[in-house]
Amino acid sequence: MCICINCHYVDACTTYHAVEDQHQQPHLTPLPTFEPVEPTINVNIRHQDGEIGMEWDVVGCQSFRQELGKWARLRPGQQLPT
Repeated sequence: MCICINCHYVDACTTYHAVEDQHQQPHLTPLPTFEPVEPTINVNIRHQDGEIGMEWDVVGCQSFRQELGKWARLRPGQQLPT
């Protein structure tokens, strides 16, 4: 799972913005301004029903600053991204 959902910077982060693009999800912010230091992204490639899909997850970042539940507070009532 992407560590970004519990990061203080999730709504301003350019890397998370790119992950939202890859998952075709609405953006938390249209113009992110925060450039994280050395984010690490795992990309899992899956074959499903004859199609290839990719799952992007940020698994490490030197800028990570824990703020539990940050994403959920920004999107109340919505399911956490997987």
